[in-house]
Amino acid sequence: MNSTHDSPILVTGAAGDIGAIGRNLTAMLLDKGHQVRALVRREDERAEALRQLGAEVVQGDLTDLASMHRAIEGVKRVYFGMSVSAAYLEATVNTAVVAKHHGVEAFVNMSQMTVTQMSITDTTDSPQHKLHWLAEQALAWSGLPVVAVRPTVFLDGFFLRLAAAGVRDNDELALPLGNGRTSPVSAVDVARAVAEILDDPAPHIGQVYNLTGFESADLNHYAQVFSEALGRTIRYRNVPLSGWVDTLREFGVPAHLVNHLAVMAELHAQGRYDRLTDDLFKLTGKTPTSLYDFVKLHAAEFTRSQVAA
Repeated sequence: MNSTHDSPILVTGAAGDIGAIGRNLTAMLLDKGHQVRALVRREDERAEALRQLGAEVVQGDLTDLASMHRAIEGVKRVYFGMSVSAAYLEATVNTAVVAKHHGVEAFVNMSQMTVTQMSITDTTDSPQHKLHWLAEQALAWSGLPVVAVRPTVFLDGFFLRLAAAGVRDNDELALPLGNGRTSPVSAVDVARAVAEILDDPAPHIGQVYNLTGFESADLNHYAQVFSEALGRTIRYRNVPLSGWVDTLREFGVPAHLVNHLAVMAELHAQGRYDRLTDDLFKLTGKTPTSLYDFVKLHAAEFTRSQVAA
């Protein structure tokens, strides 16, 4: 598609699979007629797939100055998103100073909902949460034209990545979330909201958008939704946090991410994710994806394959 806009929009994390925001956002912006410059960590089949969509692909590292000059020069609008990493704050500031140097007109920062409940005297025990909070402070000081997007936990993360195997193999949601209520949001919905902001950023500069899902409910309710969507009984099993964390470590999950997920689980149990806003609808005009529709869409990943005898 030929762009109707003069300069490309930079999408960081375009090839990443955490929530798939970058990849979805790239496709959505291209569909709107924008040029997209997609920043990737490495040249692989995912990078080539982005080229096939029509994106300009740039290889680089968010913590490297030279990389970010290559990525941002000639760009007016930036989407900044990065997966959980101990280098998150360095990457944010590194990207911000280069964006400031090149005079970008909009910097959309993918943050997280927990920051809304933080202050100068109270963050959380998650090192990643603190990095997000500090990153938002640094961006505020920068004077950049920032839009903050703060989603709650992703449907894609907890229900696909962390719970799919239990549903598939044992007909249970095995998660250490207690009886707390939570409002998970689809990464595709979040990408759609960011695409709307980047399509016409001026009205959004300086705003904070808290994006929540279709409903806020406990895991027993969500297990019932799984049952209805899959046509078989799925039960919620509140597993001990310590054993769940040990399993993550056994699978080789990095310590920084393990610590972050453990704190998220504790906050879920405390009800800290029991929130609903209409920000997503205000931005996109669409109701958030329900868990029922999400499970239907990904039913194959929650269903044991039938192997012929």
